[in-house]
Amino acid sequence: MKKRINRVYNKLYRSFGRQNWWPAKTRFEVIVGAMLTQNTSWSNVEKAIHNLRRDKLLTLRSLSKAQIKDIASAIKPSGYFNIKAKRLKNLLNYIKEEYNGSLAKMASKDTLSLREKLLSVNGVGPETADSILLYAFNKPVFVVDAYTKRIFSRLNIVPANATYEEIQKIFLNNLDKSAPLYNEYHALIVKLGKDYCHKSKPNCNQCPVKNEHRS
Repeated sequence: MKKRINRVYNKLYRSFGRQNWWPAKTRFEVIVGAMLTQNTSWSNVEKAIHNLRRDKLLTLRSLSKAQIKDIASAIKPSGYFNIKAKRLKNLLNYIKEEYNGSLAKMASKDTLSLREKLLSVNGVGPETADSILLYAFNKPVFVVDAYTKRIFSRLNIVPANATYEEIQKIFLNNLDKSAPLYNEYHALIVKLGKDYCHKSKPNCNQCPVKNEHRS
């Protein structure tokens, strides 16, 4: 298992190179992006982030002061904008109440307790929490998404019915504990999922890991 998971990573890295993910200018922008990317493509999130920046709402202070309707209007391209505006407010309120609005103070907390508290915020699920931990705070947490489950179940590395936690545990148990490694691996998985391992009509002939399902 360990050899296979590491071999897939090496093949993806050789094929795609460094992904430079997460694309954001600030730690706070990563957090906002992690909330907005729920149930939508990254291209839609980029449009929403652009609108927030245009409206001078891309700071914790300004977004905290903004009305939900104004946030919803700005993030409309990301879809489910009314729900996401409320969820953003929930997370911002948590950061203000728990850490006095300090992302540095938030980053200083240990990974497990911070993850548990993030998951207690209405609207923050495991993928969102782990994305914040890894990409905003450089914590060694492996992010699992739909691409991860699809690709690695097709490679017969994880069961098709595996839970988020079960898949995450497989990666954590078989990779070196390294935030940069988890960062790059997840980004490469996203690249593979977007370009080759589609939900329907996957491009298996051109896939850089096409032989791994036979291993």
